[in-house]
Amino acid sequence: MDRLLSLAANIDRLSRFFGILAAAVVAAACAISAGNALSRYLFDLSSNAFLEIQWQMFAATFLLGAAYVLKLNEHVRVDLIYGALGARKKLWVDIFGYVFFFFPVMFIMLEMAWPWAWASARAGEISANAGGLPVWPAKFLLPIGFTLLTLQGLAEFIRRVAALRGHIALDLSYEKPVQ
Repeated sequence: MDRLLSLAANIDRLSRFFGILAAAVVAAACAISAGNALSRYLFDLSSNAFLEIQWQMFAATFLLGAAYVLKLNEHVRVDLIYGALGARKKLWVDIFGYVFFFFPVMFIMLEMAWPWAWASARAGEISANAGGLPVWPAKFLLPIGFTLLTLQGLAEFIRRVAALRGHIALDLSYEKPVQ
């Protein structure tokens, strides 16, 4: 179990890295957006590339940051019953959710996304807009993001099984191991 918990900690570090990267992308997207607006209104200059990079950066923010959001337990959760459950029942509900919902959906998304992104890269797909950017790097964000999310889901699953076995204690309001 210690090796699995070590794996979960390494996945957490990977998710944190990409979460920080996603935050940096938000700052860059804001700068590009402001620069595009200023150049358009002050100098009557604009480019489709500036508009396209903004939506590509939005995709990067969402897809690269999703795993870190899951790690922080800041994802959307419908809490009609869950909040009233005891700690062990919450762990069982989470494990059930990962096994029967989370992992199957992630595997379907990955099975669909990797060939789609790979075909786009092999074709060197670019935007149809004048002055547009290559599209394939943005398409690769989808399988990369779902891979990161799947890995973080694995880390969360490992922690819940470890908590059920008494190897760690989890603060279920924050999902962080109690030291």
